[in-house]
Amino acid sequence: MLRRQLNDALKTAMLGKDARSVSTLRLILAALKDRDIAARPKGQADGIGDEDILQLLQSMIKQRRESITMYEQGGRPELAKQEAEEIVVIERFLPAQMTEAEVETAIRAAIDQTDATSVKDMGRVMAKLKEAHAGRMDFAKAGPVVKALLGA
Repeated sequence: MLRRQLNDALKTAMLGKDARSVSTLRLILAALKDRDIAARPKGQADGIGDEDILQLLQSMIKQRRESITMYEQGGRPELAKQEAEEIVVIERFLPAQMTEAEVETAIRAAIDQTDATSVKDMGRVMAKLKEAHAGRMDFAKAGPVVKALLGA
C-alpha cells in the first residue's frame, strides 16, 4: 500500500516537474530497494512491509534533522533549507503524528502495562510504545518523557 503510494507520488511529481519531490522520492525508493534486497535472505521475497517502510521514513527524517543542525552550525543555510524541504516530502507518507498530550497518555499506559517502576524498565516501556505507535510517535522526543515519568 505505502509502496504503491510512493511510486504514484513519484510519477505525479515527475509530471508536475517538482524537482525536490522527485529527488526525495527517488532517495526513498532507493533506500527501500536496499532494504528489500537485505530482507530476501530472511524469507521476505516480496520486500519489507509497511511497518518497516514507516521506520525507514522516520529514520530518514531523523537523519535530515541532524543534517539541518550540522548545516546551520556550519553556516550553510541553503543546504539546511534543502533538508527541511525533503522532510516535508517524506512526512506526507507518515500517519498523523501524536500530540504531546497523546504521547504522554500513551507513555503512562505503556508504563502501567509493563509494570515499570524505575528507569531500569525504560527499555521495556519503549519497546511497548514502538510496538503500539510505530509511525505516529517521535521516539526521540518520547524517550526523555519516559525517563522523567519513571524517575519521578
